[in-house]
Amino acid sequence: MIVHFKGPGVILSLAVLVIICYNAAANAFNDYIDYKIDKINQPSRPLSRGIVTRETALFLSFILFCIGSITALELNKTAQIISIYCAMPLMIIYSWFLKGVPLIGNLVVSIILGMAFLGSGAAFDNLDIMIVPAALAFGLTMVREVVKDIADMDGDESAGLKTYPISFGLNNAKKLVVMLAIIIGIGSFIPFLTGFYGIGYGFILILTVEIPLGVVVVSMIYNPRISTSARSAKLLKFSTLGGLIAIYVGTL
Repeated sequence: MIVHFKGPGVILSLAVLVIICYNAAANAFNDYIDYKIDKINQPSRPLSRGIVTRETALFLSFILFCIGSITALELNKTAQIISIYCAMPLMIIYSWFLKGVPLIGNLVVSIILGMAFLGSGAAFDNLDIMIVPAALAFGLTMVREVVKDIADMDGDESAGLKTYPISFGLNNAKKLVVMLAIIIGIGSFIPFLTGFYGIGYGFILILTVEIPLGVVVVSMIYNPRISTSARSAKLLKFSTLGGLIAIYVGTL
């Protein structure tokens, strides 16, 4: 144990550091694995442009995973299990083996993001209050992952990946996105309708989650192209943040 005094501010700082390190490590490792794919899908990234070598990305990933894990050891047992024994292995397994597996890879990414919220709640011995944020993050990420697979079809296909749009076709992928968006749109509104969160939650949710999901559904139905899917994926990234803000406001 390195940190002896662990007030709420210290615990929060440790939890945030774990999330930052693991996220950065996973991104670096994913860039190392996806080097050839990113030359097509993400040509502006440092690795694709040759600014950073693959070996440097792998080394950086290892160091950041180590820092994140050492930091996680300062948290309680539940938070340690979620971060070190669940989230980190899933991050590595996803990049190495599951990225191109239809829906399974998308599901794993969504679970990992949900775990970030569960781990934060566990660090404060208050796991229950993070279940709704984790579920919302999971759902929105699942939608975004499938949309992102549509946007990345060219690069993924050239690399031999079998993502859902490649394996089952663009039309089926479009239908899946629409179905998931409707489920998440309805599900995320239930906490407001049941009185679990207040009026602030409902108002911000409509602006930052429901409307963007509607835009994604319309674009999938009427203009399901790779270029529009890329814009939809970016929009859904901000929707996740908006949903979390809605939850915070709803608890005030």
